[in-house]
Amino acid sequence: MSIRKVSSSLPACAALLASLLAIVNIANAGAREEGRVLTATEVLEEVQGMPDQRVPDWLLQRAYGIAVIPDVTKVAFIFGGRGGKGLLVVRDSLSAPWSNPTFVSLWGGSWGFQAGAQSSDIILVFTTKRGIEGVAGGKLTLGADASVATGPVGRQGSAATDIGLSEIYSYARTRGLFGGISLDGSVMAIDRKANASFYGKSGVTATEIFSGQAPAAPASAQRFLERLAQTTRTAVRSSGAAMPPPGAAPAAPPAAAEPPRTYPLEPQNVSVEH
Repeated sequence: MSIRKVSSSLPACAALLASLLAIVNIANAGAREEGRVLTATEVLEEVQGMPDQRVPDWLLQRAYGIAVIPDVTKVAFIFGGRGGKGLLVVRDSLSAPWSNPTFVSLWGGSWGFQAGAQSSDIILVFTTKRGIEGVAGGKLTLGADASVATGPVGRQGSAATDIGLSEIYSYARTRGLFGGISLDGSVMAIDRKANASFYGKSGVTATEIFSGQAPAAPASAQRFLERLAQTTRTAVRSSGAAMPPPGAAPAAPPAAAEPPRTYPLEPQNVSVEH
């Protein structure tokens, strides 16, 4: 083969190689997100399997949103930092099914006399719609945009009527121990790249995911939704089904569909009715 023919075929080979690498990267990315869903499901099952160290059922039943963020790593030497990635689900009413999961990240800093590293599984329970809708611009600063408190555990559930509800309750499991944790100042943000990978749609928004307008979620999301539905005593939602608009009457024969509810989790020119 002549040098001219070889050189002319190089661009085509390079383009083919780039395409193959892109396909491999997309497949690997999707596998990473599915692994994160499975890990979050295991965290929820293991934590709720501990009778004396668990999120009280009464609190989960009052939740409008639940975030599970496994393996949040904290590293400190005088100044410290915390970071991890997980998922968030929401619902429009306390009897409604949970939405498909959207991926989120959590990070924050601290300072003072401290040193070392540790990894924790974080659970956040949102008890008001404001706590969910307050993730303006795609992120929420805990303690500033919404009040946050360390959550009660286990049999403290019997004192439910004596506890003033915060907008968010926070929990952490570290080395087998489970309890409330202070996360004031930490930031939770929508992980747009992970959402695009998991749902196979570039630019998919949290609003589309929460309202059921995104592509169907992979089967790995169904186990998480089933476990959460069991704990909160709500109907099990198919991971590919759309959520009905809030306040809509029970479905009659097909009629003109109302616009889906929007959650202002990313910048968008959409108004939200309260």
